[in-house]
Amino acid sequence: MVQTIFFQICTMFLLALCGYCLYKAGKITDEGSKTIGNILIYLSLPCVIMRSFFRERTEGELTLLIVAAALSFLALCISTIVSRLIFRKDKVAVFAGAYSNPGFFGVPIITASLGADAVFFVAPFIGFLNMFQWTYGVSLLKGGNKIEKITLKQIVTAPFFIAIIIGLFFYLSGITLPSFVLKSINHIAELNTPLAMFTTGIYLAQTDLLKMLKKPVLYIVSATRLVIIPLVIMLILILIPERFASEAMKMAIFIATACPVGSNVAVYAHLYNADKSYAAETVVISTLLSIITIPFVIYIFGLFA
Repeated sequence: MVQTIFFQICTMFLLALCGYCLYKAGKITDEGSKTIGNILIYLSLPCVIMRSFFRERTEGELTLLIVAAALSFLALCISTIVSRLIFRKDKVAVFAGAYSNPGFFGVPIITASLGADAVFFVAPFIGFLNMFQWTYGVSLLKGGNKIEKITLKQIVTAPFFIAIIIGLFFYLSGITLPSFVLKSINHIAELNTPLAMFTTGIYLAQTDLLKMLKKPVLYIVSATRLVIIPLVIMLILILIPERFASEAMKMAIFIATACPVGSNVAVYAHLYNADKSYAAETVVISTLLSIITIPFVIYIFGLFA
């Protein structure tokens, strides 16, 4: 598992390096990076969510999906509350501390440790995560220290909500899309990680890297995201009887909560004129530290589960 985590971190930093070099060479501008952010939010990430539902439904699987969705929603609510209590007025830190990177980080680790079928359990987590980011997270970044009111229209028109509805429709109906459509959706979904890390590299190109390593707040954000929140979620998960949620389901959701800061924080910070450099720094530091923390918290969870 450590090898899998290390491989993912190396891959993330190589992709970020590409964005860093392109920006330094003048091949990508600030406006260009904002355009990449819009492609991520409105196209690539929705395809990631839809793709997770494009599978054949088996007996009893719908009940498991509902349980996984309930646990995912609960975990994200707790993450949001804990991060808000710790950071209060630091809107970027609240966003970064609350929301992880399960799509790129969690899925490979879950696949390697629990098998490909267990990835299905984190599909609702990824969907709800993006909904929280789009509603609460964006409201936080736009509203400064005061959270803006979230309307029903904002929720139902969010690209991620639409993606969940479309994905559920095909999953529940059993209708299969033509192979060329599925292949196109898959290609677009695979753009998510490279584009997200390119933008992170672009934002890092605008920061002082040595100064970044000396900022205590980045380590506090990382500790919140990588240790405090996962351990709080662990206390909830271990209390749930196995007849309601299997060990594989609980472990999959736990791994999703233990991942480093999601790169979307930097994308949203740029789109909504928050401190994008600070946001990118939280991604980098937490990703570096996750090579130590993820095996540690998974080991702790295994002792008590």
